[in-house]
Amino acid sequence: MNTSASPPAIGIAAVTKRFGDLTAVNNVSLKINSGEVLALLGPNGAGKTTLLDMVLGFTEPSRGSIKVFDMPPKRAASEGYIGAVLQDGGLLDDLTIGETIKMIAACHHQHLPVDDVMQRAGVTGFASRKVKKCSGGQKQRLRFALALLTNPQLLILDEPTAGLDATARKDFWDTMHAEAQRGRTIVFATHYLREADDYADRVVLMNQGQIVADGSVDDMTAGLQRKLAAQWISDTDPLQWAATAGVSRDQITYNSELHRIQITTPNTDRIAERLLSAGLIRHLTIVQPGIEEAFFTMTQDSQEVAS
Repeated sequence: MNTSASPPAIGIAAVTKRFGDLTAVNNVSLKINSGEVLALLGPNGAGKTTLLDMVLGFTEPSRGSIKVFDMPPKRAASEGYIGAVLQDGGLLDDLTIGETIKMIAACHHQHLPVDDVMQRAGVTGFASRKVKKCSGGQKQRLRFALALLTNPQLLILDEPTAGLDATARKDFWDTMHAEAQRGRTIVFATHYLREADDYADRVVLMNQGQIVADGSVDDMTAGLQRKLAAQWISDTDPLQWAATAGVSRDQITYNSELHRIQITTPNTDRIAERLLSAGLIRHLTIVQPGIEEAFFTMTQDSQEVAS
């Protein structure tokens, strides 16, 4: 998709949001192009939800500006450019799924056919069920159906699978993947790091109100060292061996009860060859760090810098 001739889906310029003495978002700038699937990660209190609330027009920045398709967020939302699936949302328990969708559709001057929306959201099979009798996954599918009604170009998802079991999470993301294939821009905040790895084109990591990393999962993990794990089968002290092999004490851990070693090093192949040729180990595995390691490393680094 060529996005150079069109405005970004979201343009955030030097945005700060304060609540009294608390700075929830601190001088954040971010551009998200149309068609991107972006995961917003960060520990609790990092500023993710506050940032998404400003993109949705629920609250205004204390400083800086936000545009959604080159419009103020409230206008973009009112004109149907934005759909949202939030952690919680006011649903009327005594209405059925179908009644809820039809009622909300009647509030919009233009909307997609209700039957099409129900099919795409995967709620047709239980459209006659009352909301209060629906599972958590079914309620999230209802929220997704409501978000799709105006055929929005941008979907904002804030912890959309929180509290869902593994099957419901997979079903939800299969549906999201289909929407991404349609070219829809999707921005989602999640604490399930695997979701970012599996579904996002781009990951933005926030901590203490600031962006500390922005790129693909491969970008985030490229600089991390691999880990070598094995069972130690020699009478030689592994820590003494490590000193002779140029492995520092902070790179190696040894569980003497299980006779397991783990070495974190950029030279896993060379170290593995030395260990194997000397007959010191067996059951060797080499682990490439993933998004979890990148997340913990980068959040820890940013906290150390802040302190």
